Amino acid sequence: MNFTVSKNKFYAALQNVAHAISPNSPLPVLKGIKINAIDPDSLVLTASNNDLAIQTSLINEQDKDLNLTIEEAGAVVIDAKYLLDIVHKIDGDILHMEIIDGALTMVKGQNAQYRINGMKADTYPTIDLSKPADAITTKAGQLAEIIEETAFAASDQETRPVLTGVNFALHDGVLECTATDSYRLAKKTIPFASHLTFRVTIPAKSLNEVKAIMLQEADKDIEIAQNNKKAQFFNGSILLQTRLLDGGYPDTDRLIPTEFHHTLTIKRSTLLSALDRCIFKSDNMTVNRLQCSQDDVIFSNGSQEIGDFQQSLMEEGTKFEGEPIDISFSGAYVQQAARALKGDTIEICFSGPMKPFILKDPANDTILQLALPVRTYN
Repeated sequence: MNFTVSKNKFYAALQNVAHAISPNSPLPVLKGIKINAIDPDSLVLTASNNDLAIQTSLINEQDKDLNLTIEEAGAVVIDAKYLLDIVHKIDGDILHMEIIDGALTMVKGQNAQYRINGMKADTYPTIDLSKPADAITTKAGQLAEIIEETAFAASDQETRPVLTGVNFALHDGVLECTATDSYRLAKKTIPFASHLTFRVTIPAKSLNEVKAIMLQEADKDIEIAQNNKKAQFFNGSILLQTRLLDGGYPDTDRLIPTEFHHTLTIKRSTLLSALDRCIFKSDNMTVNRLQCSQDDVIFSNGSQEIGDFQQSLMEEGTKFEGEPIDISFSGAYVQQAARALKGDTIEICFSGPMKPFILKDPANDTILQLALPVRTYN
């Protein structure tokens, strides 16, 4: 293997695939990035942690500033930590990489030169990156919106692995994306022109990696292909493949109330400011209390050991309809839900003091956030 390439383009590609590296992998080879120089002008970088695989191709035809020249085809695996550090710190705009003996690899800049012991490419596990038959296409901006508005509500506990993902269900021309940790729920529902029908649960961690490395250009097409074992995301140059989560996803529709007896309409900025002022915790949880009536809306938070906070939310833009209600909830959950709603106004709809309640943007009916109340003894 012997090639030269733009240092900055190569480094950016290495950063992208390195998202799949697990530093705790029991297999040393999986701590590395596989570099495959394919004659005449294609450089393929691959990284994987068994659950997630990322592959990107650097091709002159796709990037006029790549300056890729392959003198000799070949492949090697190099530890990601050292490789990123070397490429970042080496001098010059053009980088030269060459295998000089077995897997010993030279990385050379303008004046500086490194030699690093790599691993032979044939020791790297075979990764099946074949494309599943069922595929849909969406815009990067829309997929980013789905991830931002749902993935945060997935569980971070492995006791119920299926809840650590976002459930994508496509049927009858509608795409429903749902995440829940059993204490709160986020659901995005959008029309989607496709004849396909499927239901898969994709790890939230994988979706966050998709958002981090693939969705910067909102108008770019993203192809999503899936079968019963894996899902692939492809934007033309980067391929991200993730395993799916096993197990039946719970029927979350039954958790969403259909009747509401109390509705609070409030500016999103007002609600977020009040939530940010709640600093007191009990049992490592910020519990907020909301007391609503026609006359006033009181927001409070406190701890018997430390102190308390109280604020009236009855200002321009605040309106309450229904009988008075007194309800407590996790401040962190409601804060995350409110941040996921992008409109200026939020409607909070209650069925009762100990029943789930929803937050929604009255100008956007595609997204719904749900939270459970917390029982307190005031």
